[in-house]
Amino acid sequence: MEDRAAAPVRTESSRPDIAGPETPQEPFPIHLYGAVQRGFGRGSKELGCPTANLPDDSIAPMSSVTQTGVYYGYAQVSREKDGRVVLPEEDGRVLPMVMSLGRNPFYKNEKMTAEIHIMHDFKADFYGHDMKAVVLGYIRPELDYTTREALIEDIETDKRVAITSLARSAYEQYQRDAFFDLNGTSTKL
Repeated sequence: MEDRAAAPVRTESSRPDIAGPETPQEPFPIHLYGAVQRGFGRGSKELGCPTANLPDDSIAPMSSVTQTGVYYGYAQVSREKDGRVVLPEEDGRVLPMVMSLGRNPFYKNEKMTAEIHIMHDFKADFYGHDMKAVVLGYIRPELDYTTREALIEDIETDKRVAITSLARSAYEQYQRDAFFDLNGTSTKL
């Protein structure tokens, strides 16, 4: 096991409503791609925030140029799985997302993960579907928490900060990035 510094513990303080400069700055945008994998199963059940986990090899472009923490951007899930269209059209749109990159110190994970929460109410799960994400900015460092409620409160704040941050025109344009399937008729990514 590698030695690593402990994550700072969350302290009571106000958080800004917006993160990042007016336009994405280096190293952003960062493009990620991979098939959605099963994670620990805590996002939906314990935190009320379902996440899509990317394979380890797909997070290398991100983990090599950034620090652990919470990020925002856009993501798109393929409607097709195993050669069949299984998700409705609205589930295949490019949607806002917030992503945790790190080891989740509250849960004492040993392995780095990228967990993406797409801000949309999906009709079904999409394990095994291809997913693309464009990461555009950084919200905050990875923190440890003394209670699950404090973690949930920060997750909800992260979602609000992501939506507000993406509402700027320089960020909104990435919803139409050529990396995504933009014609709306393709079921694959």
